Amino acid sequence: MKNTANQYLQPITTKTNNKNHLEIGGCDLINLAREYKTPLYIIDEATLRSICKDYIRAFEKYENVQFLYASKALCNMAVLNIVASENFGCDVVSEGELYTALKAGMKPEKILFNGNNKTYEELEYAVNSNVGRFSVDNLTELTMLNEIAQKENKIVSILLRINPKIECHTHEYIKTGQEDSKFGFNMAEIDKVIENIQNNFKNIDLKGLHAHIGSQIFETEVFKDEIEILISEYERIKNKYNLEFTEINLGGGFGVKYTENDEPLSIYEIGEVIVSTLKEKCEKYNIQNPKLYLEPGRSVICTSGVTLYTVGNIKEIPNIRTYVSVDGGMSDNIRPALYGAKYEAVLANKMNSNEELKNVKIVGKLCESGDILIEEIKLPNPKKDDILCVFNTGAYNYSMSSNYNRIKKPAMILVNNSQSDIIVNRETFEDLVRNDVVPKRLENK
Repeated sequence: MKNTANQYLQPITTKTNNKNHLEIGGCDLINLAREYKTPLYIIDEATLRSICKDYIRAFEKYENVQFLYASKALCNMAVLNIVASENFGCDVVSEGELYTALKAGMKPEKILFNGNNKTYEELEYAVNSNVGRFSVDNLTELTMLNEIAQKENKIVSILLRINPKIECHTHEYIKTGQEDSKFGFNMAEIDKVIENIQNNFKNIDLKGLHAHIGSQIFETEVFKDEIEILISEYERIKNKYNLEFTEINLGGGFGVKYTENDEPLSIYEIGEVIVSTLKEKCEKYNIQNPKLYLEPGRSVICTSGVTLYTVGNIKEIPNIRTYVSVDGGMSDNIRPALYGAKYEAVLANKMNSNEELKNVKIVGKLCESGDILIEEIKLPNPKKDDILCVFNTGAYNYSMSSNYNRIKKPAMILVNNSQSDIIVNRETFEDLVRNDVVPKRLENK
């Protein structure tokens, strides 16, 4: 089975040059650190495009499939422009993500609007933008959506997001398919919702069901179970309501390799299992093969991203540990503090170094004891001004970044064929205070 980029620790263009510096996309990372400063997010275009192409090829045996990049993983106009050019649509969960997708040139008919608490204003904006699909999460949303569609004299196409009672082996915070979840309808509610749509919601066109069972999944059995549950439900609904669904959304959640211990599935292995199982279950339950939607996010963008930091203070506590501080931290990567995420890293200016390896803890500069990027790693004798490169930071790092301690968010660049381009500007001090307001009554005190 062919390997795919989500199974690698590093972008596919990574190499060591004759200066013993790390290169990605033909660019020397030390030169990039000097030119753009650090912390610095880097996206390798070749890796991003490679994984998009692998998804298309891995599912080519299924006659009707649409990939929807889960933009929450990393949402900016350049990334969305690239995935759109690779024939991906987009999954959005807010008005801001929708605005960004449209601004990036994503076709509205290839956008699915997801989320558990969409506001009236968000739904109105999405309907007026002619978004292709809504994944409806609850009856309140369904009522608002029908009202807006009626007002605008439109029929909106939806999928019902359901919880198929599947618990995958992943972190508690990124499980979504179990019955006790803030997302979606429970299975017992489906009949009531269908009857409501048929009797009361004349501006709603129900196309099928949507389930998403979690994130960072390393197994195939859960997808087989998900398909069995959904397609058997399609048969039951067809027989009871004379309603034949034509679409199915199986979500995403496909894993990536953050550490040497991680063993994610190849995209081709995932594709083979999902396509064969879906066809088999449709035949078993006498259901026409529905249009298939999939929502990969992390697995599309994660491996293409790295983050560069400059080493600052080094604190050695004899017989205890060595702390290596860098110029970023939980403001640009909250994942280790949030749910114990683990990463691999190298000193990009000391590749093939003969220096003694030291066991160190990588910590950030923010005023929190929990500001730890890597709990334990061996590096060649770290020194002030070394450049640390942390791998697999494309997904969720920038998306979850903050201005805690009034730290400016880093720049992001795109590298390809020895060229580098800014795709997100580094924030300025003026950006930090842009929305601050001092009331007039305080100005003269």
